[in-house]
Parts: sequence; C-alpha cells; structure tokens
Amino acid sequence: MSKAENIVTSVAVEIEAPAELVWQILVDLPKYDRWNPFTVAVESSLEIGAPVHLYIPDPAKPGARICVVEHLVAYEPNQLLSWEQRPTADSKDAARRDQYIQSLGPERCRYYTTDIFLGINADSIMQTFGPWVKQSFDAVANGLKQHAEALHVASKAANR
Repeated sequence: MSKAENIVTSVAVEIEAPAELVWQILVDLPKYDRWNPFTVAVESSLEIGAPVHLYIPDPAKPGARICVVEHLVAYEPNQLLSWEQRPTADSKDAARRDQYIQSLGPERCRYYTTDIFLGINADSIMQTFGPWVKQSFDAVANGLKQHAEALHVASKAANR
C-alpha cells in the first residue's frame, strides 16, 4: 500500500487554449523536446499496455540522459494520459505518472501531473528524488502552458 506522502504533484496551470490542443501536444511524442524540459524524448505506440520509453536528464550527470521504460495504462483523449513503471527482477522500483487535463470551457483548460512512488523503495525514492521531480514537473506544466498558448495564438492568427 502506498502512502500519500509518496505522491508528487505539479503546480496546476490554467492554459488559455482548448483541452483538445493540449491533448494533441501531449500525444505528439516526437515533439516533446520543443516544450518539455524533463522528458526530452518519448517513444511509444501509445497503445494500452505498450512500453513507453522516457528519456530524462540524469540529475547526477549533467548533459547525460536516462531511459526509463514504463507502460501505458490510461489513454483518455483530452483528459488523462498515464504510464507506470513496474517492478522487475532487476529493480523493485515502481511508480505511476498521471497527466490530467480539465476543460474550463472551449478556450481554456487546466493541466497538472502527479507521480506516485510505489513498491518497497517508495519512501527512499521520495526522499531522494521527490524535490527534484516536483521541480521538474512544475517546469513541465509551465512549459506545456507556454507552448500550448503560443500554438493557440498562432492558430487563431492564421485563421483570421
């Protein structure tokens, strides 16, 4: 059973763009490097159960990246995108990341993300990496907001 203190939650940002546009950004995996400072590359078919290869900066080695393989567990267009790391014979670490989009009307939405650390190492992972993940998730939320709003403004200008 996981403890509530092993959950990292980003800031919730209100985005001046439709939820559909924010969703399109989240599932456009080849373009993550344009807006996401934490997960700089992602590879997946985005089918439920499929592997999700996440490339994140290595906090211990500036300039290097770590590849974490998780599995897609939720795909609810315009609302929720989730993947989880499952324990293996080599690593007992486990976690689940949920990215939430809440529509606030036709031109606005709210976004935030959570990560819950699970398994036998959850407490130590939270102590060691929790603050870094929180800072990184806040940067992701703000990067997504800036990117989505810029795309939305450009789209509106192009349609005038």
